[in-house]
Amino acid sequence: MKVIPRAARVYIGCALLGAGACVLPALRPGTAVPWGTVGLLAALYALCELPARCRLIGRALGRSLPMGTGSFFPVLLAAALLLPPAAAALTAIPGSLLARVEEPPAAPRRAWRAAAAALAVWAAALTADALGAPTALGRGPHAPDLPYALLPAGAAALVFCLVLTALDGGIRATACGLPPRAAWRGLLGRSLTPHTVHGLAGLMMAVLWRSTYGPVAALFVLLPMYISCWVFAQYHRERAAHQATIRALVQAVDIKDRYTRGHSERVGQASVLIARELGMAEDRLDVVRFAGILHDVGKLGVPTRVLTKDGPLTPEERRVIELHPEYGHEMVRGIGFLGEARAAILHHHERMDGSGYPYGLHGEQIPEFARVVAVADAFDAMTSTRCYSRARPVPTALAELERCAGTQFDPRMVTALVQALDRHGWQPAVTADEALPGPSGGNVPPPREVDPKPADGPAGRVGASPAGPVGEGPAEAAVVADGAASRVGADASPAGRPRERA
Repeated sequence: MKVIPRAARVYIGCALLGAGACVLPALRPGTAVPWGTVGLLAALYALCELPARCRLIGRALGRSLPMGTGSFFPVLLAAALLLPPAAAALTAIPGSLLARVEEPPAAPRRAWRAAAAALAVWAAALTADALGAPTALGRGPHAPDLPYALLPAGAAALVFCLVLTALDGGIRATACGLPPRAAWRGLLGRSLTPHTVHGLAGLMMAVLWRSTYGPVAALFVLLPMYISCWVFAQYHRERAAHQATIRALVQAVDIKDRYTRGHSERVGQASVLIARELGMAEDRLDVVRFAGILHDVGKLGVPTRVLTKDGPLTPEERRVIELHPEYGHEMVRGIGFLGEARAAILHHHERMDGSGYPYGLHGEQIPEFARVVAVADAFDAMTSTRCYSRARPVPTALAELERCAGTQFDPRMVTALVQALDRHGWQPAVTADEALPGPSGGNVPPPREVDPKPADGPAGRVGASPAGPVGEGPAEAAVVADGAASRVGADASPAGRPRERA
């Protein structure tokens, strides 16, 4: 069982004490509390959260229900508009205690959720009461004061969001040991829009609750919220399945080729940097990241003995390795969510001057994502230490990319990478597993020095011998993980000539 740090235990204890102080006024004898409304709202919130915890119901409904605290915050925000602060805080406790807990220990997590929700609802109710929400909502035949009622509802939702964000950041800092800036980073931005929508739904519930139609009419507000939560949950399940598919493919490549372990993820990261600098839409960023991550998935179809061969490749071996983009495209062609990434996997070794492979495309004929991935792939290959080459400094790698812009790479993509790195920087990691034991039990020796004379042509690889891209070292370096200076597809060997388009 995971041990909760002492600082987190103290933090949770303080939250529980604060929540207790908030609900205490409602429990004092003689306090005028509308217990009927409190009980109905508390039961409704608990009932909404119960299916997420009940395995029997989940199995009966095919586990298609939205799960987790937060799906039914409109009930709590309606309570903040309808009830005094102490009574409103009580409505959050039963449902929070019943909410599903993904990781142990369950009891402290449930206690924390209940305390945080009670404090947030109490603060929201206090804000709504100060802005005259009970009067603005109307009662019975009296119509609500619209649009003024939007003010207390919006303020209550905002305060609810701020309190939850502050509390969540605190628990991340104490339980996970994150620095304060990292603990709170991004929390408010992610939660502000959902809580605003919840506030509007809570206002609708409160208005209907106070109307002549009564609480039953207010329940209908939850139906569209429940459907939207279900759709949202389905989206996240589908996204999780996509991520799992990508992760499995990348792990398979890493297991087969230990020399480029971690390379795929870094190419995906660099591809996103380029795409953002180019101003690509957000929905394309995920796809270009997938393209970068999976660009070498076709290596699964290349024999391991060829990928890891020491010394020059034979023409036949070069032909085999040059098939890896097509192997990769065949592997992913049925994965619909990859979209443009499939073309990038097929064409990321094409060159602007038409001397690349597999089809010898040139210029704008090469898909945009393929041009992005080509630059990201070459940049990471040059800035990563591998068993056959030392990492080059980032400025050196960028200078090499700029030298080859227009012949091998799209100048626009190279410029975008340079600008992105100026903004964000880059921390290249070692791709090879340097801790792997060598034959004598020691670590793998450092990379061997190679002839610094480049191959002929503007894109000759630094360290290549005149006879080919790489004179020695694993053969995979010759084609699959070539850097900015590779001449694969343009060397003198017959196997290096690009094949004609089918």
